[in-house]
Amino acid sequence: MTVVLTRSQVDSLVDVSQVMEILREGFTAPVAQQPPLRIRTDLPGPGTATCLMPGLLPGIAAYTVKVNAKFPDATPALRGVVCLHDLRSGELLALADSSSVTAWRTGLAAALGTHLLATPGADTLGLVGTGAQATKTLAGLRYLRSWRRLVACDLDPARAADLTSYVVGDAREVCAQSEVVVLATWSRQPLLNACDVLPGHHLTTLGADEPGKIELSADLLRTARVVVDDLNLAATSGALANAGLEVSAAAGTLSDVLQGRIAGRDAEDAVTVYAPVGLPWQDLALTWALYSRATAPDQTTIDLLA
Repeated sequence: MTVVLTRSQVDSLVDVSQVMEILREGFTAPVAQQPPLRIRTDLPGPGTATCLMPGLLPGIAAYTVKVNAKFPDATPALRGVVCLHDLRSGELLALADSSSVTAWRTGLAAALGTHLLATPGADTLGLVGTGAQATKTLAGLRYLRSWRRLVACDLDPARAADLTSYVVGDAREVCAQSEVVVLATWSRQPLLNACDVLPGHHLTTLGADEPGKIELSADLLRTARVVVDDLNLAATSGALANAGLEVSAAAGTLSDVLQGRIAGRDAEDAVTVYAPVGLPWQDLALTWALYSRATAPDQTTIDLLA
């Protein structure tokens, strides 16, 4: 039988502390260094199709394949399914809503990277874009440290106002009032330039996860200390590639930071950037944790072989 995990079930089953620990371990696992397979194609219309596979982690006898439809003008903009398969038999263990899985694994992984790179005393947080990924990142950041003030902007100010009373007009205003800024938009032009940041700032850019999307300018990325989740992806479809920069513009990966190969922050006044694209093993980390907790007697199951 195959367990079905809807959006509401995913949200109710997520244990932030559990998933955060699995993600931290995943970034230091040897499999996390293997080149991920990320397939993307344009469609004859406003959307794209993306497949991420295989999600693998040592110690988990399963793997994931995720298929997404990305349509920026739709609500939600991302839809699809994460398939969790038994690694020995191929049995389909679970089907999970990819929109919620992607938001949670992206947000919690981004929170971990942000926490590690931001100055220890930073306690003012800014959000540029307050959709699903931003709110999940916020949940992770609130788990990892305390924040004195939250500033936000969004194309829909009312959505930003649901999170904080400090709502401003644009990314520059957010940056001016925050020590740490998380950007999670569909932007195709830079929202922040080098002149907008101050010494000690940290920025996490989540929107530049496929060709054509960009949130931070080339001059900002060139002068900042940039850490990514995967060097090859960053140089082909992530923030560096989309700004016309080579992979040498990155100081290293979050795995390098966690394993002590590089310092996340090499000076107190350094401007740091975390620029992830998203990796298949993160889908497994979250989906396996959800599957392991989905034990309720009334849990929805289906038999696709019936």
